[in-house]
Amino acid sequence: MRKPNTISPKALHELLGKTSDASILDVRTKAEFAGVRASLAQNIPLNEISIEKLTQNPPFPRETSVYLLCERGGRAALAAETFLAAGFSNVFVVEGGTQAWVDANLPVIRGESGTISIERQVRIAAGSLVLLGVILGFGIHPVFFGLSAFVGSGLVFAGISDWCGMGILLARAPWNR
Repeated sequence: MRKPNTISPKALHELLGKTSDASILDVRTKAEFAGVRASLAQNIPLNEISIEKLTQNPPFPRETSVYLLCERGGRAALAAETFLAAGFSNVFVVEGGTQAWVDANLPVIRGESGTISIERQVRIAAGSLVLLGVILGFGIHPVFFGLSAFVGSGLVFAGISDWCGMGILLARAPWNR
């Protein structure tokens, strides 16, 4: 399968001043999108993007250049693969995602959401589970150390594969809708 192209936030911002045939799509959760977003971005969360939906009811013509954002780029890359598989040809992942857009001082819209990013939620949940496993391992029974080992191995897998099951579960949590 073809890999999606990448573009820097500054290059995309310059390009947007020259063309109207482009769509910026933010694939973070609705709550993350409400917190801060690139000023011209639309939101379709990653879990709502599928080949079937894109082929049956595309959000824009397949010839349109699609620029995908998420927090740092991982979810945007997954969305790009789906867009390419659905027949879109001009698909780009914005390098560094929304965080790089903000860091480049490009135009953003800030909401009052106060929602913590999925990445931070994963760190909080994973750290809490590891701590709980250690406390229960020392306090109740050593078998609870297995919880810490399980979470640690999940984090290693997520780092190597760029796929995080805990992040996917947290994205579906009620407070992230």
